[in-house]
Amino acid sequence: SEITARTNDEGFETIFEEYLKISKLDKKDLILIFSVGGGNQKKNVSTNLIKAIKYAKRIGCKIISIVGKNDGFAFKNSDCSIFVKSNDTKLVTPISESMQVVIWHLFVSHPKLKSNPTKW
Repeated sequence: SEITARTNDEGFETIFEEYLKISKLDKKDLILIFSVGGGNQKKNVSTNLIKAIKYAKRIGCKIISIVGKNDGFAFKNSDCSIFVKSNDTKLVTPISESMQVVIWHLFVSHPKLKSNPTKW
């Protein structure tokens, strides 16, 4: 709801950057980028993502990106980039997004990262 309200009030261009600011992002934090293309400054694509990455870099926090293209801003400007390769250009989006879900699930269920035990 915070992100939706911020988008309505301030616009889509700064949605992530401004959220990181109010969240008091600092150098001890890490941001995790899930994106297919990762943004492109020249083509003016996903500039909200690019602004968030630039802000995080200014703060000094680490950035991990999981992307479906290795020529985007996120891939090139993250401390660690995971490229989900697809040999079929028609399947870049579904394959990279599916893999992002698997990786996210591995993160949230890793024993060192879980704050609560699994109930099943």
